[in-house]
Amino acid sequence: MNGSKALLPRLSLGIEISSSINILELFSDKKEAVEICLELGKKFPEVLGYSDSVNKWVDLALNGFKSSKFPDLQVSFNKIDEHLKLRTFLIGNSITLADAITWAALKSVPVWNKNFKDANKAIGSEIYRWFAYLGAQEPFARAQSMQQEEAAKLKEKKKDQGSFEIGLENAEMGKVVTRFPPEPSGYLHIGHAKAALLNEFFAKKYQGKLLLRFDDTNPTKEKCEFEESIIEDLALLGIKGDSLSHTSDYFDQLYDLAIKMIQAGLAYCDDTPLEQMRAERFDGIPSKNRDNSVEENLRRFEEMKQGTEFGLTNCVRAKIDMKANNKALRDPVMYRCNLTPHHRVDDKWKIYPTYDFACPVVDSIEGVTHALRTDEYHDRNDQYYWFIDALKLRKPFIWDYSRLSFIFTFLSKRKLTWFVNSGRVTGWDDPRFPTVRGIRRRGMTVDALREYILMQGASKNAVMLEWDKIWAVNKRIIDPVSPRYVALNKENLCKVILTDGPKEAYTSKVPRHKKNTELGEKETSYSDHLFIEHEDAATLEVSEEITLMDWGNVIIEDVQRESNNLVVQVIAKLHLEGDFKKTKKKLTWLSPDPAELISVDIHDYDYLITKKKLEEEDNLEDCLTPVTEFVTHAIGDANLASLQKGDIIQLERKGFFICDRPHSAESRLQLITIPDGKAKSIGSKHAD
Repeated sequence: MNGSKALLPRLSLGIEISSSINILELFSDKKEAVEICLELGKKFPEVLGYSDSVNKWVDLALNGFKSSKFPDLQVSFNKIDEHLKLRTFLIGNSITLADAITWAALKSVPVWNKNFKDANKAIGSEIYRWFAYLGAQEPFARAQSMQQEEAAKLKEKKKDQGSFEIGLENAEMGKVVTRFPPEPSGYLHIGHAKAALLNEFFAKKYQGKLLLRFDDTNPTKEKCEFEESIIEDLALLGIKGDSLSHTSDYFDQLYDLAIKMIQAGLAYCDDTPLEQMRAERFDGIPSKNRDNSVEENLRRFEEMKQGTEFGLTNCVRAKIDMKANNKALRDPVMYRCNLTPHHRVDDKWKIYPTYDFACPVVDSIEGVTHALRTDEYHDRNDQYYWFIDALKLRKPFIWDYSRLSFIFTFLSKRKLTWFVNSGRVTGWDDPRFPTVRGIRRRGMTVDALREYILMQGASKNAVMLEWDKIWAVNKRIIDPVSPRYVALNKENLCKVILTDGPKEAYTSKVPRHKKNTELGEKETSYSDHLFIEHEDAATLEVSEEITLMDWGNVIIEDVQRESNNLVVQVIAKLHLEGDFKKTKKKLTWLSPDPAELISVDIHDYDYLITKKKLEEEDNLEDCLTPVTEFVTHAIGDANLASLQKGDIIQLERKGFFICDRPHSAESRLQLITIPDGKAKSIGSKHAD
């Protein structure tokens, strides 16, 4: 803290302590603030009322308020109250250093703040009067207001950050087993990434194991392509399970357990039509088949297994409680028919277990000790444990955490698949998609993704997150390592003639990043005629001195405009001895000689939907953003020709970009704009 240096000049002018000391600094860091005040007091005793008697109040401020218990602190409170019975201030007849330090020290004590309203009765009327009076004075009141603002900012900053201190039940070092069980029906999205990283975190924290298991129980939706992509994306996140399995590995065991449940009267086959079944479950009405005999249920289950015409009309339901308040317990489906060949076991099975039945069973079989899953499954926890108890299996511990939810974003695989199949995006890696591949193609680094997701912790607090913080984290990571280049918008380029510029063009090497020499150098071309953007040219005035970045200063001699006021040419002369620190305008520029400029397409994107949060009843097509892709044509310096796909760069004065398609003889360089966390870069362009 440099408070003493900042305050000395003002104090030397004789300004009283009551209007000069920043009390906020005093109670932000009590010990350091006291030391500063002592230093000030020694230098300006006539202003601060410094004397030896201040020492005892300094000692009280540093040592008298250490306890967190009210009875222990009351000794110090009473000492102050007794001292003030015949005094308005601690020392003398005006506010001094002693008052400021002691007030600030009290302000930093949580127990005092909590009991201050009752201080008049519980502590003493004099200390109450003194503290309230000081708090009402302008510098003290201003400090309190500043502290409240800082606290509010801190609260806002932390509101979407979670904690890992969740107290996993019965977690023993070396024995914790977590699992990540994605369904291979789509690409990994940012919500899946959170689930995977959290399970990995706790497995490592307790020196245990992370199991990767594909929940492949619906052959209609699942593909090997999706499995491969999920494994690849997990590897990019640095996640590798200690084992890899599939729910389909346990189809035989699951079938045997279903038979066991039917024989025990804990499950039955039901041919009630789907819509009627849903209505009956909602209203708590038992199925007409609920009390069928064991023999009839086994006969029907065999027909389901064979895929007969009658078998296909049936499903297997657990017999739990049709009157349960938790509708998840109203006889959920355990098995259903599906004739689609499975991507791993082909047509061996015509019946498949549901996630609700398979998940608890396989968790127990595989030795999972702690099942971490999003709170959307919370109502099904009782159902999960019912299956465990009914089959007398070992019981894992469930921890629910809040799912990752961003504004203007949906994570539903059904909705994501609709966008892919309808051709509204280029694929699962589209830069507008919240898939791991999509946001990486947009310029999100793996380091930023991991850091941000782990910031969220395993909290149960549901928060609708903004995109600004994750992109701000990303910018902090890429800024120090992104080489700098130049590109100018092609529309309305303005020519600059340097009257004393080099008649013969030449090139010179300059750093790719002025603060990171490890990124090497680039060739920059210099000549007596340059290009700048019209937007910059329109601001120039005759006789104005400006800076051409990576060259030096120039003085504007003439600004030539057309009848429509469009600047078409600027005449200037070099002034390389000028001080670039004194110029207000630092412009990017390009010289076409001798290196050839290259064409660049810069892509930017809007959100796919216009609503911050989609509700279940919303019609997706009614919420589509009309235009979500924007292309700017530009010309760039020749160094951009060396970029490879995935390279991240900064274009001076434009921002950060990722190379999506390299420059070649057949195609133009394509860059994608990387949001930087600022409102302009992450706000909905449609809303504007």
